[in-house]
Amino acid sequence: MSEQLPYDHDLFERCAERIIAASRDIYSRGWSPATSSNYSVRINAQSCAITVSGKHKGKLGLRDVMAVDLQGKALMDRKPSAETLLHTQLYARDPDIGAVLHTHSVRATVLTMEQPGIDTLVLRDYELLKAFSGITTHNTEVHIPVFNNTQDMVELSRQVEKRMQCDGAGVAYLIRGHGLYTWGEDLDACMRHLEALEFLLDCEWQRYAIHANKR
Repeated sequence: MSEQLPYDHDLFERCAERIIAASRDIYSRGWSPATSSNYSVRINAQSCAITVSGKHKGKLGLRDVMAVDLQGKALMDRKPSAETLLHTQLYARDPDIGAVLHTHSVRATVLTMEQPGIDTLVLRDYELLKAFSGITTHNTEVHIPVFNNTQDMVELSRQVEKRMQCDGAGVAYLIRGHGLYTWGEDLDACMRHLEALEFLLDCEWQRYAIHANKR
């Protein structure tokens, strides 16, 4: 496959370098162990840069990021993440989304497994809710959809899109026993959302553990 890209290659490399820097930060916090997780940044209206499949997230280099179009088709001779369609679904539905991060922290993985019946995690009255774009008060609720894990990314991306058509995009969703997806207008906003969500999921886990011990 030719690496003749439908955009400026320097722009792709700048996007890739930002992904690599974010990846090292995320890995250092323990949110993306080993080869788990995937990250992307929009390049333009037709494409995004995304991590390739199966690479250690603490050791990414430029060859570990590639370009795909918004249908998930590879634009470079590299193998994209198996979950590419979950990124491109977001870019295709909302032109204001500039970055998507998927992580595998302990809390994001375990919290939904301990509450198998829930399809939505509700975060309410936390001061840190104001870290999310567009929220200016703690006196609100943020609904985080929970989807069952599957290896069928076509079907999962359809489920996500259907839920968003009904309830709006929100700021994140969880995949049960798998991890967290969040997004933002650019990578800085997306990193802010991720940091806030990891803190809030930790709060929810500790509250769940306290309540369980009182039973």
